[in-house]
Amino acid sequence: MENNNIIQLQNVTKLYGDKKAVNNISLNIRKGEFVTLLGPSGCGKTTTLRMIAGFETPTEGRILFNGEDITSLPPHKRTVNTVFQKYALFPHLNVFNNIAFGLKLKYVPDGTYVDKKGVEYEKQRKLTKREIEEKVNAALKMVDLEDYGHRNVNSLSGGQQQRVAIARALVNEPEVLLLDEPLGALDLKMRKDMQIELMNMHRQLGITFIYVTHDQSEAMALSDQIIIMNKGVVAQIGSPQEIYYHPNSEFVADFIGEANFLKGKCVALEDGCGVLQLADTQVRVAATENMTLGEDYTIVLRPESAGLVPEGNLKCRVVLSCFMGAYQNYHVMVGDTLVKLTDYNPKNHRIYQVGETCALTFEPDGVHVL
Repeated sequence: MENNNIIQLQNVTKLYGDKKAVNNISLNIRKGEFVTLLGPSGCGKTTTLRMIAGFETPTEGRILFNGEDITSLPPHKRTVNTVFQKYALFPHLNVFNNIAFGLKLKYVPDGTYVDKKGVEYEKQRKLTKREIEEKVNAALKMVDLEDYGHRNVNSLSGGQQQRVAIARALVNEPEVLLLDEPLGALDLKMRKDMQIELMNMHRQLGITFIYVTHDQSEAMALSDQIIIMNKGVVAQIGSPQEIYYHPNSEFVADFIGEANFLKGKCVALEDGCGVLQLADTQVRVAATENMTLGEDYTIVLRPESAGLVPEGNLKCRVVLSCFMGAYQNYHVMVGDTLVKLTDYNPKNHRIYQVGETCALTFEPDGVHVL
């Protein structure tokens, strides 16, 4: 069976003094995927990216590229390029020459020659001026800056400077593009626009993107796979949908989107459902594979997965009711637990006011159970 993994981390650990920034992680990243390393500050995501780039060396473990060990290979010998949050553009060079800078230093194969002893060597040469122009112009077109080659980089907007940085990384035709919080310095509107551009660019190029961010919505919008990290270890790997609807821990559920947690004990199993005792009431949830009578469980309830009704088993009291135009936000107290809800169709539903007593309702298969 063909190995489709382009990057593999095998039991990788990175120590800074006695602090484990990354602790024994193993990852497989497939060719052509858009993969995001996501987690809170200090979780190890940027350190992991820097080890893939070659800017840091693992204390333990191996990094493979297309099956070959590159753990000790210097950055310039890896077919990966990095885009940083701080664009690192040269202020004294125009857009064209910023993108061309690396190409002017680059050597490419130029046949072979045989020395007097009969040993064959590979000849190398620098790129011609025409070759550089063709590559830079193609990169400018890719990031929609065809007419900006003569411009000073200081005259560009933040979004345009970010595109120049991306073009400079792509002009060397890497197999993997590494992006370390590249949109962090942009305002919200520009960040949304650049997200769309990155998705289109990824589809057009077909290469592997490895992206670092702490922005959950950005990760879900961009990614084929999300790797959630916490305290130097991998907390969960999956598609955005898998991680959102089926988190494997309260940390992941709370970190990805908004989540409410209701604690209960399993008191019955019937018709494919588990009956959980929550304080003085019972609720039905879809039974998990190994759900056991008498065990404690946590219901993960997304704000959009529940609603309010006048009467029901799960009594609650409204403590916030806020109309947001396209949706209505509620905060309700279920016993001593605060639950946040979002009604995305308030026009056709009754609006509950602060102080009202009502009931929380959800479908058994509309929640996730831990």
